[in-house]
Amino acid sequence: MSMATTDPRAAGPAPFVPQAYRVEEVTRELADTVSLRLAPLDGARPDFRPGQFNMLWAFGVGEAAISISDVETDGSFVHTVRAVGAVSGALAGLEVGTRVGLRGPFGTGWRVAEARGADVVVVAGGLGLAPLRPAIQALLADRARYGRVAILVGARSPETLLYPEALAPWQRRPDVEVLVTVDHAGADWAGRVGVVPGLVPRAAFDADDCVALVCGPEVMMRFTVAALRHAGVAAERIHVSMERNMKCAVGWCGHCQFGPAFVCKDGPVMRYDAIADLFSIPEV
Repeated sequence: MSMATTDPRAAGPAPFVPQAYRVEEVTRELADTVSLRLAPLDGARPDFRPGQFNMLWAFGVGEAAISISDVETDGSFVHTVRAVGAVSGALAGLEVGTRVGLRGPFGTGWRVAEARGADVVVVAGGLGLAPLRPAIQALLADRARYGRVAILVGARSPETLLYPEALAPWQRRPDVEVLVTVDHAGADWAGRVGVVPGLVPRAAFDADDCVALVCGPEVMMRFTVAALRHAGVAAERIHVSMERNMKCAVGWCGHCQFGPAFVCKDGPVMRYDAIADLFSIPEV
């Protein structure tokens, strides 16, 4: 297995020192999920690539790796956070005006530029739409340079669909195919019911000239990869986001080790053929 190596010093002049950011806006996305718009206090935001993550520090609690879900024109980062633990719960409870620490961006990004000229299939499950949104925005902003674009989105229920305000305009575009499904729904839901990997056979794309971007729970990604491979998409053309428990973000602490790789510096976006042997092993 060939993996890239990253010198921690390449992450910035002080990769372990969080920079001060201010919470400019808090948007309630779901019952347990918010989006935080964070602006740097010094007015300078570092460059980022869609798919990268930042380490967000809730002062007095700790820090956590959170994918970048958007970047505003004023230079502020947007992070979508689900409250599932002490740190994420503290971050999700922040109010406008609060200061947070931020280190990053870190990690690899979605291979959006490499996909130019090919069809692109984006598959998001649950909160996986958050790290994929910047890639989708990049695709749509440069739409003429790609073939067919299919965006496949799944959630547990209609109430847990992320970013409905973004899905609606995407669905209205004639140059994009957007398919949405939920695992279960009541009688008032008029859309598809089923798991998101089941959308792959319904999407229009050329399997011989296609790039797939996949993010979601690992079981969802395993079945999605299987569906893409069954459709004829080559393993090296499938990219998955392997978000793991990260502490240092620069490959020193070992918390995110994935076989011989470290997700923080060799990922989180990884080419499927490079990790195929480990991908189906839940314990790794």
